[in-house]
Amino acid sequence: MTKNLFTSESVTEGHPDKICDQISDAVLDSIIARDPRARVACETCVTTGMALIMGEITTSVYCDIPKIARQVIKDIGYDNPAFGFDGDSCAVITAIDEQSSDIAMGVDRAYEARGGLGDDVCMSGAGDQGMMFGYACDETPELMPLAISTSHKLAKQMAAVRKDGTLPYLRPDGKTQVTVEYENSKPLRIDTIVMSTQHAEDVGVETIREDLIKHVVAPVVPEQLLRETRYLVNPTGRFVIGGPHGDSGLTGRKIIVDTYGGYGRHGGGCFSGKDPTKVDRSAAYMARYAAKNVVAAGLASKCEMQLAYAIGVAEPVSVRVDTFGTGKMDDTMLADAVRRVFSFTSNAIIRELDLLRPIYKALAAYGHMGREDLGVRWEQTDKVEDILNALRYRH
Repeated sequence: MTKNLFTSESVTEGHPDKICDQISDAVLDSIIARDPRARVACETCVTTGMALIMGEITTSVYCDIPKIARQVIKDIGYDNPAFGFDGDSCAVITAIDEQSSDIAMGVDRAYEARGGLGDDVCMSGAGDQGMMFGYACDETPELMPLAISTSHKLAKQMAAVRKDGTLPYLRPDGKTQVTVEYENSKPLRIDTIVMSTQHAEDVGVETIREDLIKHVVAPVVPEQLLRETRYLVNPTGRFVIGGPHGDSGLTGRKIIVDTYGGYGRHGGGCFSGKDPTKVDRSAAYMARYAAKNVVAAGLASKCEMQLAYAIGVAEPVSVRVDTFGTGKMDDTMLADAVRRVFSFTSNAIIRELDLLRPIYKALAAYGHMGREDLGVRWEQTDKVEDILNALRYRH
């Protein structure tokens, strides 16, 4: 029997990079709620005493970006000047331009429509070139890899016990990491849990260790997985200086946390702050939707979808399925069935996944995938019968 280890990490909503993701997506939500046709590419940077919001936004509505940024920062928990960074006293700088007309030209009307190759003269082109991946596996009920799923749950619980007063000495910044031991490609147990959390100065590391195991690990991790598990809590011994006061943050710097924890491949593009014409975001959601339905249909234990696009072109230049040898049929047959069931043009993805809604800030922490708790469309498994029927039709 073969045993090996795999590790994934997550971060709390108070991590500097995640602050930036949430501000960028809060700006997007504010605009898209009133102007669904807006083009938004919003980046945020934070450091001691300052938040910089920059990017390209074309919209017909007014958006008070500094007010949104301050509210997000305070809602996360940075509401005290003693933390070295807070929503009331930090400087908020904005540097916003409109979307490039050269990009807009291809997005507004796709290559196919401009060349007379498409039926829809209003067909939109992809907002950028690149490749996007979606992944699913049968390790958890939400069909996510166990390591990233558990890391997210620990990070979310760490924030919950801070906010509800169970552990009032915790501060917003924190990270979690989970190492899973596999036997014959199946998760066997959790080998190591690492938890680092910002805390009040007068609390010792042993108290934090005991409290986190009791109030964070025990409520969210199944006991049968905690066999001979090693715990590393605040391994440096002290984590008082944190958040943007301890480290600068930037939108899009936690792309592996946002997706599959390194378990599946990644195209490199981030999600936060981008409206759904940007296929970095929307096509990654669609790829997850397709991969999850393949696994939910019992056609594979693992499924990875790759989509690739050219800027301004509606149809993807490639669609690929990889089941890593777990598929019940050839991967090319599955790819053909997926293409029969799902449309991967920008317009179709936006319609199918209902992406012109203010749903994005809630996704900006604790992962964009596996979020059945938020009711997002790409986590539904309503295409199972369609995929099975497409395979029957082929035969």
